[in-house]
Amino acid sequence: MQQGVMDRARAYQGEIVSFMSRLIQASSVSGGERDVVDVIRKEMLKSGFDEVTVDPLGNVIGRMGSGSTVVAMDAHIDTVDVGDSTQWAMPPFSGKVEDGWLYGRGAADQKGGMASMVYGMRIMRDLGLLDDVAVYVVGSVLEEDCDGLCWRYIIEEDRIRPDYVVITEPTALRIHRGQKGRIEVVVKTSGRSAHASAPERGENAVYKMAHLVSEIEALNERLTAHPILGKGTIVVSEIRSDSPSVNAVPDRCAVHIDRRLTAGETKEAALQQIGEAATCAGVNVEIVELTYDEPSYTGVRYPTEKYFPAWLEKEDAPITLAAKKAFRSVFGREAELSTWVFSTNGTVTRGVYEIPTIGFGPGDEAYAHAPNERVRIDDLISAAAFYAAFPASLDKQ
Repeated sequence: MQQGVMDRARAYQGEIVSFMSRLIQASSVSGGERDVVDVIRKEMLKSGFDEVTVDPLGNVIGRMGSGSTVVAMDAHIDTVDVGDSTQWAMPPFSGKVEDGWLYGRGAADQKGGMASMVYGMRIMRDLGLLDDVAVYVVGSVLEEDCDGLCWRYIIEEDRIRPDYVVITEPTALRIHRGQKGRIEVVVKTSGRSAHASAPERGENAVYKMAHLVSEIEALNERLTAHPILGKGTIVVSEIRSDSPSVNAVPDRCAVHIDRRLTAGETKEAALQQIGEAATCAGVNVEIVELTYDEPSYTGVRYPTEKYFPAWLEKEDAPITLAAKKAFRSVFGREAELSTWVFSTNGTVTRGVYEIPTIGFGPGDEAYAHAPNERVRIDDLISAAAFYAAFPASLDKQ
């Protein structure tokens, strides 16, 4: 398979790069993916997909093949915003190619996965690798704002539940088999307002919160580590207060907490730890679990709790072995196994629904969310070849 798949991928290089540039040029910050969905839909139809749909939430879904083993390959097509544009050496939506790299917001995170997937399916069709398999290529929305919400919708509402999932977030062409999870909460303290000229008459909610913040910082150092996924973390990522005026003692304060969960850590235990930190700080708090409830670009809302479980596939799991087999067949060497630092849609496919999930994508996660985001063109070609080979490497059901 090695020579045929790679030769075919290289033959499509010009079309892959052109498609990828158009993906970059279609700006698609979370909640604004309409234009890039249209680019993908047209490319899927051009590439001979058997079926192309856009679901009510706005996910674009193309199917190639109609066999009994169902594989889904996922690329989220939303991006974060540009940030400080003066830090970009090239326009962030240019899709410019230079010295073997393609530049622009979303190049690594993760429109590269989408470009490679679509052409991986063309290669499968060209080489007759669709025997007894149906592959869904998914361009999913809202991932940057709420990981996995799109897949909750696809599984529960679209009624598509694959047997295997490939997440195409950047892995630098390594096979990734897991990630930490996370939970987002807001913690609130209350006080009593008074004129700032006589603070002793009030109770300062910010001062109360300061004691808790110190305990949260100390808690971070005590969290345990997993041998593969590493240590859990807890971070106060935002703080805000309210008072009748800037000349008054604040009577309300709130912090946003990002708690990264390593394997074996649960939401319930994490919430208990925050409560215990408040007790040590000697303050009464309200802990609010957060829900994401923003509309997609289609106007559909799908409220989802902001809890994202950790997950880890075993080294000898059938999907891991299939991924290693596909890698070996395409590149003629053994794959390197690793895990993501950040969170992906796998938090739902594997973490919630326990669907076997693996990761493989073009690009390096170090470029994600950074200025001058980029992806190697060679990575796009290599990933397309891997995606074409992967379904045939599975033990069919």
